Amino acid sequence: MPYSPLSAVKHRIRLGGPVPFNIRGQDNRLLLARGQVIRDEAQLEALFERDALVDMDELKGPRSEVLEAPVETLPGLWSGCIDRVGRTLRTPTLPEFAKALEEAAEPVLALVERDPDLAIFQVVRQEAAGKNPYGVAHSVHTAIASYLVAQRLGWDKPAVERVFKAALTMNIAMLELQCRLATQVTPLTAAQREVIHEHPTRSAEMLEASGVTDADWLAAVRNHHEVPGGSGYPRACQDVDEMASLLRRVDMYTAKLSPRITRKAMPANQAGRDLFIQDAKHPMAAAVVKEFGVYPPGCFVQLECGELGVVIKRGPNANTPVVASLTARNGDALMEPTRRQTDSRGFAVVGVVPESALRVRVSPEKLVVLATR
Repeated sequence: MPYSPLSAVKHRIRLGGPVPFNIRGQDNRLLLARGQVIRDEAQLEALFERDALVDMDELKGPRSEVLEAPVETLPGLWSGCIDRVGRTLRTPTLPEFAKALEEAAEPVLALVERDPDLAIFQVVRQEAAGKNPYGVAHSVHTAIASYLVAQRLGWDKPAVERVFKAALTMNIAMLELQCRLATQVTPLTAAQREVIHEHPTRSAEMLEASGVTDADWLAAVRNHHEVPGGSGYPRACQDVDEMASLLRRVDMYTAKLSPRITRKAMPANQAGRDLFIQDAKHPMAAAVVKEFGVYPPGCFVQLECGELGVVIKRGPNANTPVVASLTARNGDALMEPTRRQTDSRGFAVVGVVPESALRVRVSPEKLVVLATR
């Protein structure tokens, strides 16, 4: 059984936190079990001095685990990873927040990389967000969308990952307020307006205090509500950096996909159309629409043949997605979800339908398996 010196993987250890692997002595005797805590530097140095070892099979990082996971387990992984990000975002004042965020973001990035269509499904359907507050769910969905759109725009890998982290953290100063506003039916109070107006600045300050030093990340958070020409807030900037400009557009798009107590979620095709009409000449708006398509994964649609189903994969063109048909023309549930190529005769998408139009529910596990056939 191959082993690695503990000293070679010390970057995987967080003092005061649970160790992610078993630590053994040269005689293979267990010194510290996975999940136990290394309290301080002195205890860690003592393990180094004993030439402690780690089983190589336990060193697979979260990225490797995601990329190698069976297809049917991906929906569950999405739920678990979003929960972890949510727990991290709600504790921005804890020591080593920046490091904890990097660790929580890594498997989410791997999930997006492995299956972009399933990632878009999370943004549109929002089922994996579970019981996370609206503010957390919205930050994660904006981060996923920003990552994919930045890739489409041709940004390099560091910039793509940076905009993902900026989107995750752009609202950390008002997560609690966002949760309240999602269910509030009364007008904003003066105090709430103040928090909203100042949250870009305050969020950037909180990130700096937590140890984030990336100037571009901080600038994107600070400026994500600024608009070129000075009509944005909180500083009415004349010029706005590229990353903040992308965040602002994706933020608006994904917010429309989320329901509030005062309104229903906007259909994805309408949200894309609105963004394009408002900002038709800007390549970022076009990139959002092209990345998601007219009928993105997660949309409920009616086909020309009368069947109703859910989009599970983008197709060769923006308006020809792959659909899992769930009900027949007469409304009866099909025995099993049936994969339909909507660029085939008789199966074209004729429109979006509300979720309430379907009287059948299918597990995400079945849908993701069908999408990968």
